[in-house]
Amino acid sequence: MDAEAFRAEFPVFERAVFLNAGSDGPVPRRGADAAIRQVERELVEGRAGRPHFEHLIGLGDRVRERIAGVMGCPQRDVALTHSTTEGVATVMSALNLGRGDEVLTSDEEHPGMLAPLELARRRSGFEVKVAPFAELPDAIGPRTRLVACSHVSWVGGRVVDANALAASDALVLLDGAQGLGAVEVKPERLGCDFYAASGQKWLCGPDGSGYLYVRPELAEEMDPPWPSYASLADPARPSEFIPHPGARRFDIGFSGPLRAWSLAALEFFDEAGFDWIHERGTGLAADLAEALAERGLTVAPRGRSTLVSWAADDPEGEVRRMAGEGILVRYLPGRGLVRASVGAWSSEEDLERLVAAVVP
Repeated sequence: MDAEAFRAEFPVFERAVFLNAGSDGPVPRRGADAAIRQVERELVEGRAGRPHFEHLIGLGDRVRERIAGVMGCPQRDVALTHSTTEGVATVMSALNLGRGDEVLTSDEEHPGMLAPLELARRRSGFEVKVAPFAELPDAIGPRTRLVACSHVSWVGGRVVDANALAASDALVLLDGAQGLGAVEVKPERLGCDFYAASGQKWLCGPDGSGYLYVRPELAEEMDPPWPSYASLADPARPSEFIPHPGARRFDIGFSGPLRAWSLAALEFFDEAGFDWIHERGTGLAADLAEALAERGLTVAPRGRSTLVSWAADDPEGEVRRMAGEGILVRYLPGRGLVRASVGAWSSEEDLERLVAAVVP
């Protein structure tokens, strides 16, 4: 894929050095166009009748097909959600955990993992154990029923040893907010039982889009915690509650514009090639981390990922100052860090401007 042609799909780069995909990815032109076309269709034709809903279902099926292709799994193993957090909350609500059980998590988790985990703890009475991110496999004990942690840490970009986690008897739930679209994600190779991910970050979809992988044997044993029309294999018999087979029972919501945008962005990424996207993004991030370290910055521990964080005396002020120079990064509250999110759409010039702007 030609890097300049790929980058040209994102108009934001005409005005700024955008390095914040870890929060929200840059909007691809064809994604926005697809959402507008769907809104215009609904405006003119109305949102009623079987053709309209069959169209929405069809869009969802095509999105699911694309995501399953990225994950290297059957379509039946993928649910369409609104966010990573919604996927995490779905798993925490559907699993049968209780007193005497332990859930292991790390010291680098996002609130989107910790909030659903805490509410589930209060309701079910299990214990939560926190361990350093790099030491999670060694912290698994005989009472650990579930390990719930990030695939890629949002703090500095470290990558968890998922295979070591999967080697235990505990179930494994990975928060893939900084994984899917940024690095290779093949749940079956990772050995995880659940993988919750975002659509708006590294896949450049709309806010309100997300995905959840559920290992097929587990999906059949779990009831959807918030059942709806989308959960039912036979909506004509709702009181019998016959859920879809597989992870589709955890689908949430119907939105034509969101699904149209998601599909267009995924088609664009498929054209570019996810292997190329992953390799270019992680390679540029590694170059940035090295350049910052050479300038004397303290770079947070990281792995082969697309995130680079460094220490700053006033992270919020540093982010505000760089925004004034047209460089968009973010600070991490309470951690004393500024974070740059580097994608395949980034250029060497972007990173040079960032390095030049950072105050050692």
